[in-house]
Amino acid sequence: MKISYNWLKRFLKTDLPSEQISVILTDIGLEVESVEKFESIKGGLKGFVVGEVLEVDKHPNADKLKLTQIKISDTETLKVVCGAPNVQKDQKVVLATVGTEIHSGDSSFTIKKSKIRGEESYGMLCSEVELSLGEDNSGIMILDDSLQVGTPLSEVYDVQEDYIFEIGLTPNRSDAMSHLGVARDLFAALKFKKNPAEFIEPETQKLESNSKEEIFKVEIEEKDLCKRYSVIYLENIQVKESPNWIKNHLKSIDVEPINNVVDITNFVLHHFGQPLHAFDAKKIQGNTVRVGKVSKGTKFTTLDNVERELNGNELLIKDGNNNPMCLAGIFGGKESGVSNTTTSILLESAYFNPVSIRKTSKQHQLNTDSSFRFERGCDPNITVKALEYAVELLKEYANAEVKQELIDIYPKPIENHNVIFRYYRIDKLLGHKIHREEIKKILNLLDIEIISDYNENLELSIPPYRADVTREVDVIEEILRIYGYNTVELPEKISFSHIVTSKNERLIYENKIATLLTSNGYYECLNNSLVPIDEKVENKVTLLNPLSNDLAMMRNHLIGGLLENISYNLNRKQTSIRLFEYGKSYEKINKEYTETDLLTIAVCGNTSETNWITPANQFSFYELRGLVEQILSLTGIDNFDEKYSENGLFSEAIEFKIKDDTILELGVLDKKITKQKDISIPVYVANINFQNVLKHKNTNRKFREIAKFPTSKRDLSLILDETISYKELQQEALKAEKNLLKKVQLFDVYQGDKIPENKKSYALSFYLQDESKTLTDKVIDKAMEKILESLKKNYNVELRN
Repeated sequence: MKISYNWLKRFLKTDLPSEQISVILTDIGLEVESVEKFESIKGGLKGFVVGEVLEVDKHPNADKLKLTQIKISDTETLKVVCGAPNVQKDQKVVLATVGTEIHSGDSSFTIKKSKIRGEESYGMLCSEVELSLGEDNSGIMILDDSLQVGTPLSEVYDVQEDYIFEIGLTPNRSDAMSHLGVARDLFAALKFKKNPAEFIEPETQKLESNSKEEIFKVEIEEKDLCKRYSVIYLENIQVKESPNWIKNHLKSIDVEPINNVVDITNFVLHHFGQPLHAFDAKKIQGNTVRVGKVSKGTKFTTLDNVERELNGNELLIKDGNNNPMCLAGIFGGKESGVSNTTTSILLESAYFNPVSIRKTSKQHQLNTDSSFRFERGCDPNITVKALEYAVELLKEYANAEVKQELIDIYPKPIENHNVIFRYYRIDKLLGHKIHREEIKKILNLLDIEIISDYNENLELSIPPYRADVTREVDVIEEILRIYGYNTVELPEKISFSHIVTSKNERLIYENKIATLLTSNGYYECLNNSLVPIDEKVENKVTLLNPLSNDLAMMRNHLIGGLLENISYNLNRKQTSIRLFEYGKSYEKINKEYTETDLLTIAVCGNTSETNWITPANQFSFYELRGLVEQILSLTGIDNFDEKYSENGLFSEAIEFKIKDDTILELGVLDKKITKQKDISIPVYVANINFQNVLKHKNTNRKFREIAKFPTSKRDLSLILDETISYKELQQEALKAEKNLLKKVQLFDVYQGDKIPENKKSYALSFYLQDESKTLTDKVIDKAMEKILESLKKNYNVELRN
């Protein structure tokens, strides 16, 4: 939220500079994220002076250029080349001297001494556009003859300088959503710290009309959704440009001026925090305003020319024929809005139910300055004062006249709420005792009334605009904000109780695996669980009221976010990318929502940085598989089945399963998917179901001594059907010789002319060991015969010659 330093001074008389104000605001909980200088005319017209044209001659080398002599003081005349058609002798003009910065939108350039077609030029004569003083660029700007030569242009035109605080306002601080609210807090802090400051309470005049005629009437149909509704009818409105001081205030906080009526309503919104809305009175059918709902499916065109279909739950401002005129507290309608031809208005100020406003705002994806305040809770007791202030401005700057008595419907006024505050509670929470008189002073400065004071207890009355102060602990927080967190002394000794908690098994394994991954050069990512809707996804979980279409669905896997990360790094010339992410996927199956814990690993590019001794070596499926097997070994899982995966995200992939549970999928992503993220190189991904990993972990590990006797190795070259996998042969061999066979390893695969069609050749190494004695050739041969016989019987393999 943007707050203007000059605007704050309309409420607060203080000499403190913006830098100190910024520090104090942050200390009292209104964190200032940045401070920017604002100038009503960009650059502040620095370097521009009033000059007088003494001579105008033709340029010897250009037909459309002229040589001028510009007087800028009694002793100095400058030669300037000018191309403007309207430059004449004896004119008073604006000269940008050498070194002056000319601003054009977000860009700028500096005036330099230059040669233009062979003639020297010591500045530039400027148009309204170049000075940001108008839109006429047909020629240079001609000034009044009475102006003194050499006068800085910043003295001719009123250039306003300001400092803008960008405040990171927390959602609970609805009281600080205006310059009045911030000034109120700031005043309390200044007075408590004994800084000289005076609060200027805005004064308004009671709204009165010479006419007692009832021209408009108001009907509240939804009394629970509209607690207070105030309107005033004004005639003889002249819609025109706003005065500069209002325009400058609005521009300083990035609100674009439109016309005097709209600008005044916007000014009051940011001044008091109370949104107003002006209706063109002549467009209100039946001279009646109704606050209520319409039937589902009703069409309504808002000020942004968007036709919206209403769901029947929105609170609306309607005319006498029940035609929608405005989404209450959010956005006006096109038909009833103020235009350049408007001569009479009905000005609205109200208090709407925050929950209703929030739901409608989210439903129609309309986030306005008005909805921002109403959905957090405005001050119900300031509606009339805001109207009075706005009417005074409209009288002065739009010639408005009040033609009907104020209508203020407030059947059940919202009262202050009471809180019991106990001194010992603040002492206990702080570990520090604040003087009781100081506490009372802070409460008084915060408009919190002390109803009674007895037995170290205070009964307090909290004003409605402090919607966030409802409990004793909230009052303590308010006291501390003004007293100053930095003022509380730190104790020399800090005591705490050691809390013993049960071991979190999931977290233990997460940390073990994360340590393994990071030690291998992998970086952990954390991506948003909300993603754009993908209609092709089955069982998707969508949001009822998404913030935007890009955040409308809960992700069904982690791969999309990691691809975004990879694309980001590739665009920044990273050649070796190793990433992983822990997270959840979300699905809706048989009307039940399910969440699955996942660990997804993604790699692409080179396995290491290349240099003169290390050539480029691309990641492959096997590097990632080796890493996955290390992860599974940490959990003791080694009894999985392996099969090809049919997941459409991969072009080629395998999956590890234990019974019916998928442990992981591993493969190379489909090029169609990586191409969507502008990734042109292969991306290898391991998608690990962390829930199933924990379900099938094996913690019954036993340690034994290293065998004293050597391992023997035998190799076999086998011919087999091309459909048979290495995994099948490995498992069969281990089953055939359970006692001596320790390991089977594939070291060569061949398919070619010397092998029959639909066949392939595997070269396997078999490692045998007896832990009680050295194996003899006879025992080894017998074991190998047993293994070969089993392979022949079950897989029809043949020895290759």
